[in-house]
Amino acid sequence: MVVCGDDGLAHRLAAELRGVYEEQVTLVVPPVQRTTRAPAVERARAVSAALLDRVVSAAVNRASGNGGGGGSGSEPGARERTLTADEPSEVVLAEAGVAQAAALALVYEDDETNIRAALTARRINPRLRLVLRLYNWRLGQHIEELLDQTAALAAAADGTAGPGDASTIVLSDADTAAPALVASAVAGTTKVVQTEGLLLRAVDRPPPGPGQAADPGLATLALLSPTLNDPSGTDGSETGGEHEPQLLPDAATVRAASGRGTVVLEQVSYSAPPASASAGLGRGVVPPFTSLFSRQLRLSLAGLAGCVLALAVALWLVTGIHPLGALYLTLLDLFAIDDPAIGASTERQVLQLLSGLVGLLLLPVLLAAVLEALGTFRSAAALRKPPRGMSGHVVLLGLGKIGTRVLKRLRELNIPVVCVESGPEARGLALARRLRVPVVLGDVTQEGVLEAAKIHRANALLAVTSSDTTNLEAVLYARALRPDLRVVLRLYDDDFSTAVFRTLRAAHPQALTRSRSVSHLAAPAFAGAMLGRQILGAIPVERRVLLFAAVRVADHPQLAGKTVAEAFRAGAWRVLALDPTGSCVPAGSGSAGARPESGTDAPEAGQGESGLVWNLPDTYVLGNEDRVVLAATRRGMAELLGRRTRRQGGV
Repeated sequence: MVVCGDDGLAHRLAAELRGVYEEQVTLVVPPVQRTTRAPAVERARAVSAALLDRVVSAAVNRASGNGGGGGSGSEPGARERTLTADEPSEVVLAEAGVAQAAALALVYEDDETNIRAALTARRINPRLRLVLRLYNWRLGQHIEELLDQTAALAAAADGTAGPGDASTIVLSDADTAAPALVASAVAGTTKVVQTEGLLLRAVDRPPPGPGQAADPGLATLALLSPTLNDPSGTDGSETGGEHEPQLLPDAATVRAASGRGTVVLEQVSYSAPPASASAGLGRGVVPPFTSLFSRQLRLSLAGLAGCVLALAVALWLVTGIHPLGALYLTLLDLFAIDDPAIGASTERQVLQLLSGLVGLLLLPVLLAAVLEALGTFRSAAALRKPPRGMSGHVVLLGLGKIGTRVLKRLRELNIPVVCVESGPEARGLALARRLRVPVVLGDVTQEGVLEAAKIHRANALLAVTSSDTTNLEAVLYARALRPDLRVVLRLYDDDFSTAVFRTLRAAHPQALTRSRSVSHLAAPAFAGAMLGRQILGAIPVERRVLLFAAVRVADHPQLAGKTVAEAFRAGAWRVLALDPTGSCVPAGSGSAGARPESGTDAPEAGQGESGLVWNLPDTYVLGNEDRVVLAATRRGMAELLGRRTRRQGGV
């Protein structure tokens, strides 16, 4: 495996591949002094080394117990290699061994750098599996098709049937992390995995009360940490221990657990296409009619209309003419059209004078209406200010790559948002303008900015700027204003994120606090893509990650020929559903078909809108032709893919 990048995600991904999947990895990074986050990169390297040391120690112990047959990859140098280069040029990629590599991950922050390197790598090795980090999703789809087509043509030129494993997968760390950040910030919002219309939804449930039975939903995915609300708790840190959450527990463990919340799979369906951002909101380039005029102007126009109507009724009563004629004469007088009431009754003359006076009053009101309407149209594309009475919203700090995706996600969930951004050229301001989301421009560390965002009436604060100190300072200031405010802050370094979380939770035990590292949330999805399996997505469970994947049973001896109950391994993996249509697995990966055990009906009763068969009976036998959706821990996925077995066997 070759990993090229210029930030913490590259180091975290390399550590994931080495420490969890025990892969040989070549890491290509710029010199440390050229990076913008040297301390965090050094810490990521330290984490990577610690993971590697644990794996090597385990391998040495196994070798000692088996008479010295430790297998390949037992030496650190055999499985890790680091190159420093300013950019992934053709020479650098060749030196990294791309020609012989199984997969290449390009995770630079710059899309153009990743695309240029991907085109070069595909030319060097047409059968290389490519994983690209691109923010521009639409461009990524075109690049993915182009690179896959190139691999297919190269395979055809060699006389092989297809491109083999030379797939191209485009991922975005922002898209991967945004649902978890939103789920942490919004009360009642569930964790979701969404891919090509398939929606897997998980929800945190509190511990059941006395005499109540816990509802497992479709499946119990995890038991939350018993110290989740304890200031001294670990919040599921990956250091191990009895206080961390338990992923994929068995039924006996769930029954024995008391006072612990759970994460359950609650609902599965095909999700409808996301509604237009401005649908139903009356927002867009043209503002709604009611926003053209201020309330005072609308009241003035209504008062003048009432006066005109009253004058018309009085003229009708005085002169006895038809009501429409009375209204017509009143409007003539109102607009000063020359038709003096000479020789008419005194009452008619008085009404004509009053109508002329009302007409004089109407002129400035009409002029104000025209000017205000023109100003409204001119400012329709401008940023909105938070309304005076706004409450119950989420304050979002930062509209960069992550903030833009988080804003889009929040609006898809119809959650009111007020954004705070320091720079007028931020990436997400165009989206905020199009969605008519209120924005406060200013430095969030300055006094009065959060107050302008109505932080005292907000439900949550989501700090996702690119600066750790800015996020932390904003959260501390917000907590000073609202000690019970729910806060979620994005921090670059995972260890720093853990320390901040524990400190804030100890200082404010009654308020919900969550700290998240984007590289920590995104690395498992990138690692799964590099292994060539279809990882549908991942959900965070405190500070751990649970993966969802769609696999062929024939490719995994741990599943083939076993019942659903026998295939389940607590803490490692669990079969959730059968995929008879193959919609979640790449085409050409085998035939579908649900084959029940003798004497057992095919499990079609649990088939829902998604086309997947849920609530499989424990006696259902998984055949080689079956395709399944399963949940797995990262280490369970590594074992399921056979990586650890091959390493131990020296293959």
